[in-house]
Amino acid sequence: MRLNVLKLSHLVTPRTHEGAPAAVISAEQALRRSVLSCMLWEREFYEDGVEIANRIRELVPRVEPEKVAALAVEAREQMKLRHAPLFLVREMARHATHRGLVAETLQRVIQRADELAEFVAIYWAGGKQPLSAQAKKGLASAFVKFDEYALAKYDRAGVVRLRDVLFLSHAKPLIAAQAELWKRLAQNELATPDTWEVALSATGREANEQAPSKRETWERLLVECKLGALALLRNLRNFQGAGVSETLVLTALAAMKTDRVLPFRFLAAARHAPQWEDSLEQAMFRSLEGRASRLAGHTVVLVDVSGSMESPLSHKSEMRRADAAYGLAILLREIAEKVTVYTFSEHARLVPSRRGMALRDALEKSQAHAGTYLGAAVRHVEENHRDGYDRLVVITDEQSHDHVQAPSGKGYVINVASNRNGVGYGEWTHIDGWSEAVVDYIAEFESLGDALA
Repeated sequence: MRLNVLKLSHLVTPRTHEGAPAAVISAEQALRRSVLSCMLWEREFYEDGVEIANRIRELVPRVEPEKVAALAVEAREQMKLRHAPLFLVREMARHATHRGLVAETLQRVIQRADELAEFVAIYWAGGKQPLSAQAKKGLASAFVKFDEYALAKYDRAGVVRLRDVLFLSHAKPLIAAQAELWKRLAQNELATPDTWEVALSATGREANEQAPSKRETWERLLVECKLGALALLRNLRNFQGAGVSETLVLTALAAMKTDRVLPFRFLAAARHAPQWEDSLEQAMFRSLEGRASRLAGHTVVLVDVSGSMESPLSHKSEMRRADAAYGLAILLREIAEKVTVYTFSEHARLVPSRRGMALRDALEKSQAHAGTYLGAAVRHVEENHRDGYDRLVVITDEQSHDHVQAPSGKGYVINVASNRNGVGYGEWTHIDGWSEAVVDYIAEFESLGDALA
């Protein structure tokens, strides 16, 4: 075996999956792009979920502990991800350099009772082993957040039950009533919560003539306002199948709390329940009201409609990456002072100036969903706007076929996928994720720049 061999691997330019030259980025940037659009262990269009998880595992020890902890909190609190932040904390627990921040980070990212058990399941994914002291401390601190309703709702059958987490973490109750609650949890005696999942499991006239039908159950839950916004949107198709009163459905949509619902949720719901699209659009507009961060001047938006954007966010999800992109475009259309929207795939296409569902339709039908030529699309925009613009915002999975030039003005790339390599760095301001936080970031970034100017 020869050892005196010239190694040129460091000179190889990274490429996107479509073949364009990709940017060379730091370990921290690579971790951010892998995490903030990640539905953990879910296959994406170009990469397997295991590959993405392994990349995150390799990157964690290469990034400063404080930055990994902050990323886990950002993923949970701003991007509304659940499994990826838990996985980050589990990987922190493997390394002495990062371990000291595990407890406080875990306590913060666990925001639903089922995440207690989910973290332990992730911890044991490679084989059952003792939890670290920091992991136990974080679980114990998080356990005290939850009341009986939350514990009963999420105490699901699985490899790890909530009572297991209670015993493993040695959590200490804050008050006597909490001690009694945990005793009932340990003895499987929690009061059954009146959730829609529990109510639906009790339906079915064939099994029990006294049991309510699905229609009766759904209608009771709607009348009693027992369905949260996301549950309401996800079950519209079930309402139709069960013959639920349309009046009740429309009343529920008109009354739903929309402040935490992202536009792409309404788009996905409308695709599966088109008969209620008008009401869904009105609810979506309510969710966009009162946005403090308006973008002044002229915003040009480039939306990726290539074939890879058709992939679902997860194998169980009815939402596509295209839905996330369309939702962000609709949001920008509402909060920016002046907007020009294009799509790109094989070509760049100008989209009519529309709002809401009409803008979604225009984006979807603008051209065939094929290859990704972002470089050509940027050149097209630059030629069409020689008089300038205030910002160019690209919403994409960054897997271009061609070289992507720097923008002539302010340029932002919003990445909605977790692929290893991307093009939106250097002269571009790179942002990962698909929540409204990415648009807020643009406004805050420019506001800070103006203040420092």
